[in-house]
Amino acid sequence: MAGDAERLLTPLRRASLDVAAASADGTEGLQAGGTVHHIAFRAPDQPTQEQWRHELVAAGLEVTPIIDRRYFTSIYFREPGGVLLEIATDQPGFDVDEPLLELGRHLKLPPWLEPTREQIERSLPTLRVAGEIIEGTG
Repeated sequence: MAGDAERLLTPLRRASLDVAAASADGTEGLQAGGTVHHIAFRAPDQPTQEQWRHELVAAGLEVTPIIDRRYFTSIYFREPGGVLLEIATDQPGFDVDEPLLELGRHLKLPPWLEPTREQIERSLPTLRVAGEIIEGTG
């Protein structure tokens, strides 16, 4: 790692986030096909996520408000090199709108994507689980 790399080190309870970013010419990378969109970290509950948010804001980072993603809540921020990071909760969980044993057998969309369901379904390849075609694919 170059000596002039920016570094983000944020301790919290028994965990820490340590990200180092450096480029030879000081430019940020570009997001494109074949690159990583973001990296997600797990928070077991919303109080832990709120503590992370507090620590990150105190460290001078711009952090989104807590965003309800239906299956979990998320906060987003960028490390000094521009990589998008997410901290998401476990709750309420992916079985909020279907039984645990049915997970993955139906195309489930959050309410804000329902208006585009037909377009999404047309763009998906046929998906199978245990030999059964997943409803809404293919």
